[in-house]
Amino acid sequence: MTLNWKLVVDSADAPALADFWAAALGYEVEDPGPLIERLLAAGHLEAEAVAEHRGRRVFRGYAGIRHPDDPFDELSGVGHGRRLLFQNVPEPKTVKNRLHLDVHSEPGGRDELVARLEGLGATRVREVDQGPAGHWWVMADPEGNEFCVA
Repeated sequence: MTLNWKLVVDSADAPALADFWAAALGYEVEDPGPLIERLLAAGHLEAEAVAEHRGRRVFRGYAGIRHPDDPFDELSGVGHGRRLLFQNVPEPKTVKNRLHLDVHSEPGGRDELVARLEGLGATRVREVDQGPAGHWWVMADPEGNEFCVA
């Protein structure tokens, strides 16, 4: 039996990091606005649990992105497939990630992808040369989370 999962990323600014990764991967930022409106109207959610980001209501400290081709719940905006969730945590990132994403370019398009990601706010950390196996870039997202571009 297979399991459903999502990758959760600790962050300092969940909505901003979700924006970066949505643009980097071509994913959709989930819109919990309709659910938030219902929960507020029913008295099941306090106003302090809500923030605004880019003109939308979001759950304070949380943001999700989903693959645009995967199914999702229209009320909550939550994806039922390939999904990343970002959550604010009080402590800063201090060491290397133990888990990271590998982002793959089209054949021959690695340099263009690296440049596009830099334009979104990523930085190059180092280039890794594996000889005949090829080479790739270790990069960092705007909050310093490492990922690889191959």
